[in-house]
Amino acid sequence: MVNKFFKHPTEPIEVWPDKKISELTKEMLKIGFQGRKLAEAIDIWSRMIKRKNIVIWLGLSGAMVPAGMRKIISYMIQRRMIDALVSTGANLYHDCFEAIMGKHYVGTHSIDDAKLRKHRVDRIYDVFGNEKKYYKLDLFLEREFCSILKDNYPYSSREVLYLLGKFLNKNGGDKNSILVSAFKSKVPIFCPALCDSSLGFSMMFANRRKNKKIIKLGKKEMTVFKKRRIIVDELQDVDESSKVTEKAKQTGVIYIGGGVPKNFIQQTTVISGYQTRHDKGHSYAIQVTTDMPQWGGLSGCTFEEAQSWGKIKPNAKMVTCYCDATIALPIISHALSERFKRLRRDVPIFEWHSNDLKIKYEKMKL
Repeated sequence: MVNKFFKHPTEPIEVWPDKKISELTKEMLKIGFQGRKLAEAIDIWSRMIKRKNIVIWLGLSGAMVPAGMRKIISYMIQRRMIDALVSTGANLYHDCFEAIMGKHYVGTHSIDDAKLRKHRVDRIYDVFGNEKKYYKLDLFLEREFCSILKDNYPYSSREVLYLLGKFLNKNGGDKNSILVSAFKSKVPIFCPALCDSSLGFSMMFANRRKNKKIIKLGKKEMTVFKKRRIIVDELQDVDESSKVTEKAKQTGVIYIGGGVPKNFIQQTTVISGYQTRHDKGHSYAIQVTTDMPQWGGLSGCTFEEAQSWGKIKPNAKMVTCYCDATIALPIISHALSERFKRLRRDVPIFEWHSNDLKIKYEKMKL
């Protein structure tokens, strides 16, 4: 009886030159602690990629773009290692900034922040941003991008971000942009807290602005000033995202951090369950987080707890890796890129209609 606990010995990792990251992480499956959890995350993600007829969600919280994770997320989109993205507004705003306006800079957390304020330097822990350039982007979005949006039309955030990706692509946005990559790859992006970002308040300022319009009255022309009315319908976001999970044959989730993106994806299974009358939990689940479950917050909530809600299937392949995402993501992405140099995958294609969604799967070389 005791022998069943001693079937798989740990194997110390040997150091040798030119070892690939994918080889190292495979060896890490036989060590302990968070090193093994990181390796298990790569293993489960690989299983998702190999699985037929699956939709892979990615929840991206925090400010990963200023921290240097932008090209990794873009790569995952382009290679279709993910199929749908839910992000904070901060990530998408900073992606937009790096696409057309400027860079973020290596800084330090040990500095006089009052001094930074005098020079209009914004700090994100140890990363610096140029507030004057942020302001230029805000004006550009307000005056240029918002000019293509219709008044009195209830946009979902997915529709707004699709148009923003298209706009950036047309106006010189670089190929490593998350928004541009998603537009080209037809990967939907949702941002349920769009208003909690500079993207949101640029749209708000566009609504405040009075636009000059010339109207004809018979043979005469009259100049009028009319305020914009751009509408982002959050309930439309809930409807569209839940239909992705509802219509998908199977779903997997990857959460970088927690917060709104995590809950937004989790709730799609609950809503789908209402419609289908049976649990529609996710079949695969990965979380990289630094938050703990004992405080009761969602960012630290375990997948086991999520199973009590029907959000994760009882037999799901799942792992939580307690690690800074800026450590885990570069390792995970490089390991996956080595494992899948030639990737053929059944990619879900989303066909959005006025009141419905259809998902079809196409075999693609990626």
